[in-house]
Amino acid sequence: AADKLTAAKPNLIVCDVNMPRMDGLEFARHVKASPVHKFTPMIMLTTESQDTKKAEGKAAGVRAWITKPFQPSQLVDAIARLCP
Repeated sequence: AADKLTAAKPNLIVCDVNMPRMDGLEFARHVKASPVHKFTPMIMLTTESQDTKKAEGKAAGVRAWITKPFQPSQLVDAIARLCP
């Protein structure tokens, strides 16, 4: 995902905490460190529900946290809120 961002300017990024090579929190920090992607909204869609993980995500720039299992309306609502 980090490699793909060099050629893309997405309107929104949805990722999981649990990913190979680079976890979602590290990925969020990587994204937000880039001037090009600094303001790109991010949603974490994950099984992780610990308050410490959520706080770490918020500090990394994650704007919404959705815990699996989830209702599709939760994702739609978060997208609508972040990308009006």
